Amino acid sequence: MKKLVVLIAIVTLFLAACGSENSYETIEIDTIPQKIEEGYQVLDVRELSEYDMGHIVGAENKPLSELKAGNFEGLDSSEKYVVICQSGNRSKEASEILTGEEYSILNVATGMSSWTGEIE
Repeated sequence: MKKLVVLIAIVTLFLAACGSENSYETIEIDTIPQKIEEGYQVLDVRELSEYDMGHIVGAENKPLSELKAGNFEGLDSSEKYVVICQSGNRSKEASEILTGEEYSILNVATGMSSWTGEIE
């Protein structure tokens, strides 16, 4: 019985460790221009009011709140996305959601608060 409990504990720990790994890559903000040249689309997951205050030129807006509600309208599953928010927290959550829906994404480690490039 004791061996069974230990075995269950080991398997549980192993499965938990496997589940905690990110299934997406995180990039630094200064690599965004290169990724755009490689065919990635910037996906800004901030709320519309934040996006309207300034965003990376050509970025698409899909707020995290919509992704959490299961609304993927306007996104193309054959597109590659670079996911960005204001500071890097929401983009992590959005990246988890999008990866779970089979989208090809790269998460930006920081966010628009660190962007020094052109905005529109």
